[in-house]
Amino acid sequence: MVYTASAFNTLAIDVPSTTAQYKSLNTDDKLAVLWFAYTEMGRSITPAAPGAARLQFAEGLLSQIKAMSQAEQLETMRDLVKKVSNPITRSYGVLSVNTKLAFWYQLAEMMKEGTVVPVPANYKMTREANIVLTALQRLDFSQQITVLRNAVVDMGVDPLA
Repeated sequence: MVYTASAFNTLAIDVPSTTAQYKSLNTDDKLAVLWFAYTEMGRSITPAAPGAARLQFAEGLLSQIKAMSQAEQLETMRDLVKKVSNPITRSYGVLSVNTKLAFWYQLAEMMKEGTVVPVPANYKMTREANIVLTALQRLDFSQQITVLRNAVVDMGVDPLA
């Protein structure tokens, strides 16, 4: 389903509609929502992410991203969202859902540390992205985790599919 601008006039207050609105965003807006969600709600997300214990499965990917130039890092994040097939997106594609959730949390932490390209200081979220983030914030904790899982599972390329 494609959302028109008028579809964003009403805040989504449940998982399916918040997920659908997230999926209708463009690539950079999806990245922005993830980054702001993880930085604003990340303190509670991390302990709840069952994949956090299995983050070692994603550490190689995170190290590869960290070693890239900032331009390459941003392009790699965009490739994950757009499902461009390359070695990193295929490696990401085989991770479990919970490990993908932990991967994006760790990537947001690396962005905050400055070891991965940060969101530009002058960045302003689009109206649509802001609506999705606000809707996500209004959900209860388990619903927030479900929306984030829905977002990250749909990224990368599953080489087995």
